[in-house]
Amino acid sequence: MKYIAILLTVFNRKEKTIKCLQNIEAQSLPTDTKLDIYIVDGGSTDGTVETIKAQFPYVNIKTVDGVFWNRGMIEAWKMAEEKSRSGQKYDYYLWMNDDTFIYEDCIASLLRVSQSKEDKAIILGSTLDTQTRSKLTYGGRDETGNVARPSSDDSPVRVVMMNGNIVLVPHNVYEKLGTLSSYYTHARGDFDYGLRARKIGIELWQVGHPLGECDLHEHIDAWCDPEIPLKRRWKLMHRPNGMPPMEIFHLENQHYGLRTAIFHFITIHLRCLFPNIWIKYKK
Repeated sequence: MKYIAILLTVFNRKEKTIKCLQNIEAQSLPTDTKLDIYIVDGGSTDGTVETIKAQFPYVNIKTVDGVFWNRGMIEAWKMAEEKSRSGQKYDYYLWMNDDTFIYEDCIASLLRVSQSKEDKAIILGSTLDTQTRSKLTYGGRDETGNVARPSSDDSPVRVVMMNGNIVLVPHNVYEKLGTLSSYYTHARGDFDYGLRARKIGIELWQVGHPLGECDLHEHIDAWCDPEIPLKRRWKLMHRPNGMPPMEIFHLENQHYGLRTAIFHFITIHLRCLFPNIWIKYKK
């Protein structure tokens, strides 16, 4: 048997979370595959936890008030490892976002590609927008920073960075790389994980066709929205789900060097202080 621990962090998106779990239930899995689901809730007030317990009683769930994505995923991983230490050994860990709605062949496709790489690589799935199903939104990133396009023959696509929406981490990789870095609160932990993997020779591959749907946030980020007063923009920038300058600095200093880290540390602040000028410049 192949055992997979699915890891999620959720917060006040009950309808999306339930749809995500329903899509997991609807997977066309190989007969020798078993799934366990571990969810960390950040303190939802919309009935997310109660609904999950009622509709999916087999799901392992706990609440960690105020936790954001990255540290929530670390807690979910710890839950899976506690089960592993008690006798249930996992062959794979699958990260998912609860606003990502996977297709029925998702997990089987991830496993197929992973096994073709001898379970020594991180395997990713790309996503499309939910409206037109034609625009790539998240997944593995190529050298230009864009989501890597599907291959014409469905062969895996090698990538250099990754979003954390659909990520399969074989146990072989976990033994070498460990879990996500606790330095990051919300975003950027997924980028860091992929970059750390590449530094020690672990490859990143994306399945040759999209594996699900997830929409981008189309509106400009609040921390650099000129319609929001500066004082509030400044506070929003420093929030975990904003653009916390020190976390960006840490990521870029570690992976791209001090000069790049300093440059972007300055430009982040300029973008917050003078958003209209920044928007005009980008056009």
